[in-house]
This record gives sequence, structure tokens and C-alpha cells, in this order.
Amino acid sequence: MNYPSISVIIPTYRREEPLKDTLEDLLKQDYPNFEILVIDQTPTHQPNIQTYLEELTKAEKIAWFRVDWASLPGARNYGVRRAKGDIILFIDDDVQLPPGYLLAHGRIYQEKPEVGAVAGRVLDRMKLSDSQKISPNNSPYSLAFLPPEAMDPGIAWYYIDLVHTTQPQQVISTRGCNMSFRREIFSQHNIWFDERFRGSAVREESDFCLRLRETGYQIWYDPEAYLVHLGEETGGCHDISTKSLKYQVTFYHNHFLMALKNLTLNEQLRLYAKLFDCHVLGNPPCNKSGSPIKILVRGLFYNLGFIDALKTVVQSKWNRGQKYSQQDNYS
Repeated sequence: MNYPSISVIIPTYRREEPLKDTLEDLLKQDYPNFEILVIDQTPTHQPNIQTYLEELTKAEKIAWFRVDWASLPGARNYGVRRAKGDIILFIDDDVQLPPGYLLAHGRIYQEKPEVGAVAGRVLDRMKLSDSQKISPNNSPYSLAFLPPEAMDPGIAWYYIDLVHTTQPQQVISTRGCNMSFRREIFSQHNIWFDERFRGSAVREESDFCLRLRETGYQIWYDPEAYLVHLGEETGGCHDISTKSLKYQVTFYHNHFLMALKNLTLNEQLRLYAKLFDCHVLGNPPCNKSGSPIKILVRGLFYNLGFIDALKTVVQSKWNRGQKYSQQDNYS
């Protein structure tokens, strides 16, 4: 079978051994035509990792690009502009890949021309541990098909479970650590990651996928295209403390920005209500503290995030916010 060429893009920020392990798994893949692009936002590596990356680059096993800024959507766009493959595949810098991982992604595009994006299964280490605790008889929780709510843009984000779902099916969005797209999504449809999604860039892939769906392409979930996401506590997107005011406001800003850009008023209101119920009041599936003081503090962040997102939308009238792409002179 004539499989499409794949460009694997790995944005990385302050990761050392997990990045090395991820690259080792990737280099073991048995796939006829793929390249690896590392978009490195780390100011200074440990000496052994620095040497390792230099050796891989010299041997032409990876293309290593170093930038002096940190933005996940910015790094994704930077990598796409330099990629040569028919398929653009994104993984995180702290994942474990099984044999046949690339083959699983490539096969879907070969067999399904209606598919423009593939959402791979993410065996999230922490979420799998949680499901083991809450499931009956201590057996792993799983479901064959997602509920109808998982295709509703207003509330899908609380029902789309790409950890425990076991059957292939159409979905509304991918997860950023395991997702691939046809190249023409970028080159022909001119859809790019929005660099105004800040911090951990939560919801940047959701925003991208909502815009992708307007092209008529499907987003297909296949559990065979799986990886293990380690969820390392340091590095990656953890450039600011999750307990800081900046992080909390950014978290809500990104959710509201996605909604204001893509959802109808009715869909927005339902998302805002669910966001408040889960993340502010702490009800399931968030399961946060019900302390009145903590609820008040989270409510403050919620409101500040909404105001910040409105400001971003107003500014978009004269500034699209693609700061890092505008700095890139690559053609």
C-alpha cells in the first residue's frame, strides 16, 4: 500500500530525558516515509541532551529548530511551514509510542479520503489511574461509543473521552498530544493554530478543529493510533505555576476565546454554564473543593478570564494575534 508521507512535529519546552525517550520511540517506527521536526523552545539543555540532539541532527535523523520564544500554537505553526509531508502529525515531548503508531495514522488517510484529521487515543497515565480507582470491581473503565453530547459544540468538551473510548468513530476534536491533519488543511484551507491561546494553550486544538469542520472534512478517532501520555509535572507547557493568577485567568480566557470565535449564542451560554458549574462550583467531572472562599476566588478568575477574552476579540479587529508567525520570515 502506498502510504502518505508524514511529518512528525514535536514542540518542546524545558524537557530533557522525556524528550529523549520520545525521540527514541519515534526513531524505532517502521514507516516508509517520515521526517521528525523538533521545535525547541528550551533556552538551555542539559549537556547530555544537548549532545544527543546535536548528534541526531548531524546524522539527519531529525530537523532541530531552536526559537527564542515559548508558545505551543506558535511552535505548531512554525513546524508546519517547514514540514514536507502529506500528513502533519503532532505529538508531545513526553509520550511513549507503540510499534506501528505511525502506520495507524497513515492507514486511516489512505483508506478514508473524507477524513481530514485523525484523533489518536491517549492513554493518559493519570486519568487511567483515576478510572482504575472509581470503576466497579476495580476494573478499567471503558466505553465503546461516545454519547451524543460529545458532538455538541456547546458541551462536547465534558463528554469527549479519548482515553477510555475503544471503538473508531467520528469526533468533534482531537487532543493536542496525539493528532494529525492533511497538509491541505493548512496550505489550501489556510487554517492555522491561533497564537492568542496562551499558557498551556488549553482549547487551541478545539478551536482549530471547530474551524476545520467547516471545510467538510471529518475528524476520525481510531484507538489503534494510540500513545501513552506521561503528563510530566515539569516542562512542556508548565511555564507558569498552575496556582498563579496569570495561569488561572489564562485558563478561562482560552475557553471563552474558543467560544466567542466559534459558537452560536446558545452554544456559548451552555458552555459558560457548564464551565461555571464544573470549574467554579467544583461539581463533577471537575470534583474541586466546595469551600465558599475557593468558589469565590475561582469565580473571580472566571469573570476576569471572560473580560480578557472579550478584549482579545475586540483587538482582533485590527490585530489577528499571530505574533510568532509574523516574526517568521520562512517561505
